Amino acid sequence: MLTPAEIARKARSALKAKADPIKARGVERYFKSYETIKSYGVAAPEIHALAAELHALVKADWTAADAVALCDILFADPELEAKAVGALLLGRFKKTLPPGLFAKAKSWLAADRLASWASVDVLCPDTMGALLERYPDFVEKIKAWARHPNRWVKRASLVSFIKLARKTEFLPAIYEISASAFPVDDDLVHKANGWLLREAGKSDPARLEKFLLAHGPAIPRTTLRYAIERFPEAKRKAILLKTKTA
Repeated sequence: MLTPAEIARKARSALKAKADPIKARGVERYFKSYETIKSYGVAAPEIHALAAELHALVKADWTAADAVALCDILFADPELEAKAVGALLLGRFKKTLPPGLFAKAKSWLAADRLASWASVDVLCPDTMGALLERYPDFVEKIKAWARHPNRWVKRASLVSFIKLARKTEFLPAIYEISASAFPVDDDLVHKANGWLLREAGKSDPARLEKFLLAHGPAIPRTTLRYAIERFPEAKRKAILLKTKTA
Protein backbone atom coordinates (compact mmCIF):
# COMPACT_ATOMS: atom_id res chain seq x y z
CA MET A 1 0.00 0.00 0.00
CA LEU A 2 1.28 3.46 -0.88
CA THR A 3 1.57 5.68 2.19
CA PRO A 4 0.43 9.31 2.41
CA ALA A 5 4.10 10.36 2.40
CA GLU A 6 4.72 8.42 -0.82
CA ILE A 7 1.66 9.92 -2.52
CA ALA A 8 2.78 13.38 -1.40
CA ARG A 9 6.14 12.79 -3.05
CA LYS A 10 4.42 11.64 -6.25
CA ALA A 11 2.20 14.73 -6.19
CA ARG A 12 5.14 17.10 -5.77
CA SER A 13 7.14 15.33 -8.47
CA ALA A 14 4.24 15.53 -10.95
CA LEU A 15 3.59 19.19 -10.16
CA LYS A 16 7.27 20.06 -10.62
CA ALA A 17 7.27 18.25 -13.97
CA LYS A 18 4.24 20.27 -15.11
CA ALA A 19 5.47 23.56 -13.64
CA ASP A 20 5.38 26.72 -15.75
CA PRO A 21 7.45 29.52 -14.17
CA ILE A 22 5.77 32.24 -16.26
CA LYS A 23 2.28 31.14 -15.22
CA ALA A 24 3.51 30.76 -11.65
CA ARG A 25 4.61 34.39 -11.52
CA GLY A 26 1.23 35.46 -12.86
CA VAL A 27 -0.58 33.48 -10.17
CA GLU A 28 1.67 34.85 -7.46
CA ARG A 29 1.07 38.42 -8.65
CA TYR A 30 -2.68 37.77 -8.63
CA PHE A 31 -2.45 36.70 -4.98
CA LYS A 32 0.13 39.38 -4.13
CA SER A 33 -1.68 40.45 -0.96
CA TYR A 34 -0.84 37.07 0.58
CA GLU A 35 2.90 36.96 1.08
CA THR A 36 3.04 33.20 1.65
CA ILE A 37 1.39 32.27 -1.68
CA LYS A 38 3.55 30.30 -4.09
CA SER A 39 2.60 28.51 -7.29
CA TYR A 40 3.91 25.87 -9.67
CA GLY A 41 1.95 27.49 -12.48
CA VAL A 42 -0.11 24.36 -13.16
CA ALA A 43 -3.58 24.81 -14.64
CA ALA A 44 -6.71 23.72 -12.76
CA PRO A 45 -7.66 20.89 -15.19
CA GLU A 46 -4.20 19.36 -14.75
CA ILE A 47 -4.51 19.58 -10.96
CA HIS A 48 -7.87 17.80 -11.06
CA ALA A 49 -6.45 15.14 -13.39
CA LEU A 50 -3.48 14.57 -11.07
CA ALA A 51 -5.74 14.19 -8.04
CA ALA A 52 -7.80 11.62 -9.98
CA GLU A 53 -4.65 9.71 -10.98
CA LEU A 54 -3.40 9.60 -7.41
CA HIS A 55 -6.80 8.54 -6.12
CA ALA A 56 -6.79 5.64 -8.58
CA LEU A 57 -3.54 4.44 -7.01
CA VAL A 58 -4.91 4.35 -3.45
CA LYS A 59 -8.69 3.97 -3.60
CA ALA A 60 -8.55 0.21 -3.02
CA ASP A 61 -6.43 0.54 0.12
CA TRP A 62 -6.96 3.93 1.68
CA THR A 63 -9.54 5.19 4.13
CA ALA A 64 -10.48 8.81 4.62
CA ALA A 65 -7.98 8.92 7.49
CA ASP A 66 -5.16 8.31 5.01
CA ALA A 67 -6.42 11.19 2.86
CA VAL A 68 -6.48 13.43 5.94
CA ALA A 69 -2.87 12.42 6.63
CA LEU A 70 -1.97 13.37 3.05
CA CYS A 71 -3.54 16.79 3.60
CA ASP A 72 -1.48 17.21 6.76
CA ILE A 73 1.60 16.82 4.56
CA LEU A 74 0.60 18.76 1.44
CA PHE A 75 -1.10 21.63 3.29
CA ALA A 76 2.30 22.45 4.78
CA ASP A 77 3.62 23.13 1.26
CA PRO A 78 3.56 26.79 0.18
CA GLU A 79 2.31 26.06 -3.36
CA LEU A 80 -1.39 26.43 -4.08
CA GLU A 81 -1.41 23.40 -6.36
CA ALA A 82 -0.05 21.03 -3.71
CA LYS A 83 -2.74 22.13 -1.30
CA ALA A 84 -5.36 21.68 -4.02
CA VAL A 85 -4.26 18.13 -4.80
CA GLY A 86 -4.57 17.20 -1.14
CA ALA A 87 -8.00 18.78 -0.78
CA LEU A 88 -9.30 17.26 -4.02
CA LEU A 89 -8.11 13.78 -3.08
CA LEU A 90 -9.71 14.13 0.35
CA GLY A 91 -12.94 15.12 -1.35
CA ARG A 92 -13.03 11.75 -3.10
CA PHE A 93 -13.54 10.16 0.34
CA LYS A 94 -16.44 12.43 1.31
CA LYS A 95 -18.87 9.54 1.80
CA THR A 96 -16.76 8.18 4.66
CA LEU A 97 -15.34 11.31 6.29
CA PRO A 98 -14.53 10.85 10.00
CA PRO A 99 -16.04 13.25 12.57
CA GLY A 100 -12.54 14.19 13.68
CA LEU A 101 -12.08 16.05 10.40
CA PHE A 102 -14.13 18.96 11.77
CA ALA A 103 -11.53 19.88 14.39
CA LYS A 104 -8.70 19.02 12.03
CA ALA A 105 -10.02 21.35 9.33
CA LYS A 106 -10.36 24.18 11.82
CA SER A 107 -6.75 23.64 12.93
CA TRP A 108 -5.53 23.79 9.30
CA LEU A 109 -7.41 27.01 8.71
CA ALA A 110 -6.45 28.69 11.98
CA ALA A 111 -2.78 27.83 11.39
CA ASP A 112 -2.91 29.44 7.92
CA ARG A 113 -2.22 26.15 6.15
CA LEU A 114 -4.88 27.25 3.63
CA ALA A 115 -4.06 30.94 3.57
CA SER A 116 -5.89 31.97 0.39
CA TRP A 117 -9.49 32.10 -0.71
CA ALA A 118 -8.61 29.64 -3.48
CA SER A 119 -7.41 26.95 -1.06
CA VAL A 120 -10.34 27.46 1.30
CA ASP A 121 -12.76 27.23 -1.60
CA VAL A 122 -11.30 23.94 -2.84
CA LEU A 123 -11.67 22.28 0.55
CA CYS A 124 -14.88 23.65 1.96
CA PRO A 125 -17.86 23.55 -0.43
CA ASP A 126 -17.41 19.85 -1.24
CA THR A 127 -15.61 18.26 1.69
CA MET A 128 -16.74 20.40 4.61
CA GLY A 129 -20.22 20.59 3.12
CA ALA A 130 -20.32 16.78 2.98
CA LEU A 131 -19.10 16.62 6.59
CA LEU A 132 -21.86 18.97 7.78
CA GLU A 133 -24.46 16.92 5.96
CA ARG A 134 -23.06 13.66 7.36
CA TYR A 135 -22.85 15.01 10.93
CA PRO A 136 -25.62 17.63 11.42
CA ASP A 137 -24.46 18.40 14.97
CA PHE A 138 -21.51 20.25 13.45
CA VAL A 139 -23.86 22.80 11.90
CA GLU A 140 -24.31 24.43 15.31
CA LYS A 141 -20.59 24.29 16.03
CA ILE A 142 -19.52 25.88 12.75
CA LYS A 143 -21.66 28.93 13.49
CA ALA A 144 -18.99 30.05 15.97
CA TRP A 145 -16.38 30.02 13.19
CA ALA A 146 -17.89 33.22 11.78
CA ARG A 147 -16.60 35.04 14.89
CA HIS A 148 -13.13 33.45 14.88
CA PRO A 149 -10.20 35.90 14.68
CA ASN A 150 -8.71 34.09 11.67
CA ARG A 151 -10.07 35.27 8.29
CA TRP A 152 -9.84 31.80 6.73
CA VAL A 153 -11.87 30.20 9.51
CA LYS A 154 -14.46 32.93 9.03
CA ARG A 155 -14.56 32.40 5.26
CA ALA A 156 -14.84 28.63 5.76
CA SER A 157 -17.89 29.08 7.99
CA LEU A 158 -19.67 30.54 4.97
CA VAL A 159 -18.39 28.65 1.94
CA SER A 160 -18.84 25.28 3.65
CA PHE A 161 -22.57 25.81 3.06
CA ILE A 162 -22.35 26.72 -0.65
CA LYS A 163 -23.65 23.39 -1.94
CA LEU A 164 -25.90 22.83 1.07
CA ALA A 165 -27.73 26.06 0.19
CA ARG A 166 -29.64 23.98 -2.38
CA LYS A 167 -31.25 22.11 0.51
CA THR A 168 -33.95 24.11 2.27
CA GLU A 169 -33.33 22.44 5.64
CA PHE A 170 -29.99 24.26 5.86
CA LEU A 171 -31.35 27.73 5.08
CA PRO A 172 -32.08 28.75 8.71
CA ALA A 173 -28.47 28.07 9.70
CA ILE A 174 -27.17 29.75 6.55
CA TYR A 175 -29.06 32.97 7.19
CA GLU A 176 -28.04 32.97 10.85
CA ILE A 177 -24.34 32.59 9.99
CA SER A 178 -24.62 35.14 7.22
CA ALA A 179 -26.07 37.79 9.52
CA SER A 180 -23.45 37.10 12.18
CA ALA A 181 -20.71 37.81 9.62
CA PHE A 182 -22.02 41.24 8.58
CA PRO A 183 -19.89 43.13 11.15
CA VAL A 184 -16.67 41.47 9.96
CA ASP A 185 -14.36 44.00 8.31
CA ASP A 186 -12.82 41.77 5.65
CA ASP A 187 -13.50 41.94 1.93
CA LEU A 188 -12.85 38.22 1.42
CA VAL A 189 -15.48 37.44 4.04
CA HIS A 190 -17.90 39.94 2.47
CA LYS A 191 -17.51 38.26 -0.94
CA ALA A 192 -17.93 34.76 0.51
CA ASN A 193 -21.06 35.89 2.34
CA GLY A 194 -22.55 37.36 -0.82
CA TRP A 195 -21.76 34.18 -2.74
CA LEU A 196 -23.50 32.09 -0.09
CA LEU A 197 -26.57 34.33 -0.03
CA ARG A 198 -26.78 34.22 -3.83
CA GLU A 199 -26.76 30.40 -3.67
CA ALA A 200 -29.39 30.42 -0.92
CA GLY A 201 -31.57 32.66 -3.07
CA LYS A 202 -31.64 30.07 -5.85
CA SER A 203 -33.88 27.80 -3.79
CA ASP A 204 -36.02 30.58 -2.30
CA PRO A 205 -35.53 34.05 -3.86
CA ALA A 206 -38.40 35.59 -1.90
CA ARG A 207 -36.79 34.57 1.37
CA LEU A 208 -33.48 36.09 0.30
CA GLU A 209 -35.13 39.37 -0.64
CA LYS A 210 -36.97 39.52 2.69
CA PHE A 211 -33.73 38.83 4.56
CA LEU A 212 -31.83 41.55 2.70
CA LEU A 213 -34.52 44.16 3.25
CA ALA A 214 -34.76 43.24 6.93
CA HIS A 215 -31.04 43.76 7.55
CA GLY A 216 -30.65 46.71 5.20
CA PRO A 217 -27.72 49.02 5.99
CA ALA A 218 -26.07 46.40 8.22
CA ILE A 219 -25.12 44.41 5.13
CA PRO A 220 -21.71 45.24 3.61
CA ARG A 221 -22.31 46.57 0.11
CA THR A 222 -19.98 43.98 -1.46
CA THR A 223 -22.00 41.22 0.17
CA LEU A 224 -25.22 42.78 -1.01
CA ARG A 225 -24.10 43.19 -4.61
CA TYR A 226 -22.99 39.57 -4.82
CA ALA A 227 -26.22 38.38 -3.17
CA ILE A 228 -28.55 40.09 -5.65
CA GLU A 229 -26.74 39.19 -8.87
CA ARG A 230 -29.45 36.78 -10.00
CA PHE A 231 -32.34 39.19 -9.44
CA PRO A 232 -33.76 41.15 -12.39
CA GLU A 233 -32.12 44.54 -12.88
CA ALA A 234 -35.10 46.52 -11.63
CA LYS A 235 -35.26 44.49 -8.42
CA ARG A 236 -31.52 44.82 -7.90
CA LYS A 237 -31.76 48.61 -8.13
CA ALA A 238 -34.73 48.68 -5.76
CA ILE A 239 -32.97 46.55 -3.16
CA LEU A 240 -29.79 48.64 -3.38
CA LEU A 241 -31.83 51.78 -2.81
CA LYS A 242 -33.94 50.38 0.05
CA THR A 243 -30.90 49.04 1.90
CA LYS A 244 -28.70 52.10 1.46
CA THR A 245 -27.34 53.72 4.59
CA ALA A 246 -29.20 56.93 5.37
